[in-house]
Amino acid sequence: MDLDDLCQGSRSTYQLDIGPSTARTQNWKWRKLISSVWARRLDRVNALGNEDYGHTGCVNALSWARNGELLISSGDDQNLRVWRMDHSSDPTNEYPFTCQTVINTGHGANVFNAQMLPSSTRIATVAGDKQVRVFDVGESVSRSPTGNEMSYTTQQACIRVLRCHSRRTKRIITEDSPDFFLTVAEDGEVRQHDLRTPHSCTTDGCPAPLVKLPHELSTIALSPLTPYQFVVGGESPFAYLFDRRHAGRYLREEWGMLPSAAHATTCVRRFSRQSRAPGEAKGYEHITGARMSAWNGHEVLLSFSSDAVCLYSTRDEPGTSSMIRKSSILPPNTKRRKKDFSESPSNTRDDEDQSSFDPRIRDIPEVLWEHEGMGMDVDDEPVCNDDEEDVDDDDDDDDERSISATDVNTHAPVIYPRMRFSGHCNVETVKDVNFLGPYDEYVTSGSDDGNFFIWKKSSGEVVDVLEGDDNVVNVIEGHPTLPLVAVSGIDTSIKVIMFEIHLECKIKKVLPQLFAPARGPAAYSRYRNVTSIIERNARVSRRGVNHTAYLQLAHLVMHHDNALEAMRNTENGDTADPDPEARLAQCLNQ
Repeated sequence: MDLDDLCQGSRSTYQLDIGPSTARTQNWKWRKLISSVWARRLDRVNALGNEDYGHTGCVNALSWARNGELLISSGDDQNLRVWRMDHSSDPTNEYPFTCQTVINTGHGANVFNAQMLPSSTRIATVAGDKQVRVFDVGESVSRSPTGNEMSYTTQQACIRVLRCHSRRTKRIITEDSPDFFLTVAEDGEVRQHDLRTPHSCTTDGCPAPLVKLPHELSTIALSPLTPYQFVVGGESPFAYLFDRRHAGRYLREEWGMLPSAAHATTCVRRFSRQSRAPGEAKGYEHITGARMSAWNGHEVLLSFSSDAVCLYSTRDEPGTSSMIRKSSILPPNTKRRKKDFSESPSNTRDDEDQSSFDPRIRDIPEVLWEHEGMGMDVDDEPVCNDDEEDVDDDDDDDDERSISATDVNTHAPVIYPRMRFSGHCNVETVKDVNFLGPYDEYVTSGSDDGNFFIWKKSSGEVVDVLEGDDNVVNVIEGHPTLPLVAVSGIDTSIKVIMFEIHLECKIKKVLPQLFAPARGPAAYSRYRNVTSIIERNARVSRRGVNHTAYLQLAHLVMHHDNALEAMRNTENGDTADPDPEARLAQCLNQ
């Protein structure tokens, strides 16, 4: 079987004899062949839906199910769609997908994530209405009995509604069980749900959370090889590694008393960086995406807002970093003077042996190291006088205060990055991050410029930049067995004019798109312009602090308008808006 057979042959045949449990021992030849295909340029091969068919709002949720046989999508239209590869529908298309099932979820806000529970026909969703919902329409979820698209109402499909979270729920993590999954929400909680155990959310009968942090959480990651560990991140400069083998219980909360932080699930590691990026404001560090490797179980990807994607390992020693830089390896986490941050990498190691540098650095484009946030504080002024005394530590104390206000796991050791992947722009929305390839040998992330980037994990080199959306790419999900990628994004516009803020959400027809190895020139590849794209994204990322200020001002004005509107409604006897942030959330908080 050659590469053309791989791209042209029957996908369903290839998918039947490969699975996570046997991939390493019986299908190493298949993985090697797939890995070689990933080295090719990718191109867009399909768009799911059109102007008259498909989702009518932004697509926030994409996930492959049943080993890649199905693709599940959902988003702002609050409809759940199940797509299935069907060659009979379009023999001329190499990757023909048709929608088999449409479910009206009944959620009252945007759906942020949807996952099929393993070894079942159940699909769990989380949304901005704080709810977790579970749907089941039997085997018709994967194959329509009539051959046409089947639609189901909420009453027909929904089998469970969980209201355990008190704020918007953002992500779901499934395990090897049709009844068991984890959810994370902006209330700072990670909850463990078991559908075999009924409870009533309306009578305060919800089980105690697995994790409770004093700040918003927006992402969670878990590897099937190490399911006892999971990583969470959100409105904090740290991501946290928890180990359920050390799990405690919120006994006080179970007894109806206020919980104590000392009784939480054990945080065994924290992941962080040496300093903020130029576009990050103090106290507003934010992690938008996290992913753990399904291939080795210990590598962790974190996407930092207004900064880069960083690669960590749960096996690394705390306080050290093996991350490749242009001229040095990051030192342990020690308190340094501001003038140390202002020194360029080329001046910090001139007297050291250059043979200690990693030879792979030659493969990384020079532009990747320009304007890097690691080693330069956005508020620092250049210091040129070597005889100058230490700069006052007030700002450092401010940083410590801002961190301590949100970090209750200060006892957990800190791990620093192995590698850093930059060039994209992550300012406007909440973007996921992911591994690609059969050995997780590539790293990918969306960008505010409508492209998505693919880096080689071993070197940090940008290997491809592809156009995925007119404005922003948020979600990228690689097929579990084929060299196929599903991508979705959002088209938004935020206008700030003098003292009046006009928030306009330009939601056009947004379609999930599929990318696969190209046979000829890749029409959607932007790799030929990679240098200019990276430079432009670096400029936008450095202005991220201003963008954050605009968003805060937008929220302030919106709440002011909502308060006035609520007062007017009360005077007129009308019902106030139950969710005043819904209008802004659709544009800003995908």
